[in-house]
Formats: sequence, structure tokens, C-alpha cells
Amino acid sequence: MAALTPGFRARRRAPGDRLPPGQFTTEGFPVLSAGPTPVVGTDRWELTLTTETGDRRSWTWSRLMALPQDDLTTDLHCVTRWSKFDTRWGGVSLDVLLEGVDTHATYAWIESYGGYTTNLPLADLRDGKAWIAHTYDGRPLPAEHGGPARLLVPHLYLWKSAKWISGIQLRLTDQQGFWESLGYHDYGDPWREQRTWGD
Repeated sequence: MAALTPGFRARRRAPGDRLPPGQFTTEGFPVLSAGPTPVVGTDRWELTLTTETGDRRSWTWSRLMALPQDDLTTDLHCVTRWSKFDTRWGGVSLDVLLEGVDTHATYAWIESYGGYTTNLPLADLRDGKAWIAHTYDGRPLPAEHGGPARLLVPHLYLWKSAKWISGIQLRLTDQQGFWESLGYHDYGDPWREQRTWGD
């Protein structure tokens, strides 16, 4: 049987470079989704943050855009083994959204338009590690890549950066999301190749 390939032109990792083990680089931006692409206009988009006690904060599109904005350039790493270097994003740091939130939670449960979910330690959303991204390469984020807004957590495999984000629930206990319940690793560190439950 012929070996399976990821289907894009790539190069293998060189020792000491910024490509995690088992990954290939790509110039493109592959589109991978668990289901149909939701179409959510900015006129009805809303993000809700709910604490473990039920306290809620929400942001409409205009409220999100009125917050301090960051521009960042970062590498992306997908569990399907592609990596893309120097991607350019614009968005709002989760530190801004979490500022002043009274919580003892240690986990975050992420919900998306379309029903997708994923889970993360809350610490991975703090300290400049995560954003609500709405711009890619200087343009509004296209729907196929999660627009109008997605979670961006670039230090983890890309399935943790939930497209079409609609909600963040802060929790005292962990609960597996969509891919995690189907065998993907709970954390997803590319540098430790945490792809599946056994990794």
C-alpha cells in the first residue's frame, strides 16, 4: 500500500528549527472543518462569557471592535501535520475579555456557531496566549477560516482554536469537546505531538 501524504507541498523539519516534530510546512492555508460552514453576519454575531457561578458578559460585534486590538504574527500547527509560518492576525486578547472577571475556574469550555466545542485549561487563554481573531492577512476573516471571529490559541494544535466562536464557559472541572471525545488529545501540544489519547 502506498504511503499517505498530507496532500500539499512541504518540507520536513530540520533539527533546531521552529517546525514541531512530525509536521510539514505549507504555503497555503488548508480548510478543515467538522461540519458545514456556519454563515454568521456581524449584525447578529455575539460572544458570551459565562463564569462557573453563572455570571455573564457578552459582546456584540461593535462592542468587540471597540476594545483594544492586537496585531500579531504567529505560526500555526494543525494536528493533520501541516504547519504554516508567519500568519498575520488581528483581534482582541482574551486578557482583555477576562479582565476583572471573578472566577475560581481552571478550565474553559468553548462553543461555536454550528455546535462545535473544545476544552482548554483557562491558563492557556491568559497572559498573551489567546485572542478572538477577526482579521487575517489584513482582511476580514473569511467564513471558511472561522469568520467573522474565531478563537486563536497558536501554541496548541489548531483544532483548539475554535472557528465561529460564540461562547466561553469557565468551569471548575474539565469536559471533553467534540474532537477530544472522539480520541484527540485533551491538551494538544504540537511540540510533544499530543495528537490522540495515547500520546
